[in-house]
Amino acid sequence: MKTLVTLFVALALTGSALAQSNPAVRKQQYNLENGLAIQGYDPVAYFTQNKAVKGSAANAFTYKNVTYRFATPANLKAFQDNPDKYEPQYGGWCAYAMGAAGEKVEVDPETFKIKDGKLFLFYHSFINNTLTKWNKDEPNLHKKADASWSKFTQS
Repeated sequence: MKTLVTLFVALALTGSALAQSNPAVRKQQYNLENGLAIQGYDPVAYFTQNKAVKGSAANAFTYKNVTYRFATPANLKAFQDNPDKYEPQYGGWCAYAMGAAGEKVEVDPETFKIKDGKLFLFYHSFINNTLTKWNKDEPNLHKKADASWSKFTQS
């Protein structure tokens, strides 16, 4: 039985990895606004400056059908060298909503968290900051969000 469970998990992860590498699925499932990921914010700046910084059209790069903008040529180069390090989790959708309800919910690119070298984005309005809710039950929500996102990427 243990071997069967291990095999099932391996197959599920392989399927998710294959879907993630499928540019058409990525473009369909990612949170894109006017064709841009993270509403045009620079994914590398979250890591290097610990803040949300708008990217420039002059420093745009399309990775597997998802277009990112970068504030500087150096950030563009860093992304090109290691895109998996900088891409947001869950296709740029709200991590809390992905974990709590398995739903794709828009984000406020200025509400984010870097955890274990990964970028998580969150919805934030005047009355609702989902980052606060995420922090209250992060281990559980993270596990559920991973499972929910894998369903979208298996399309």
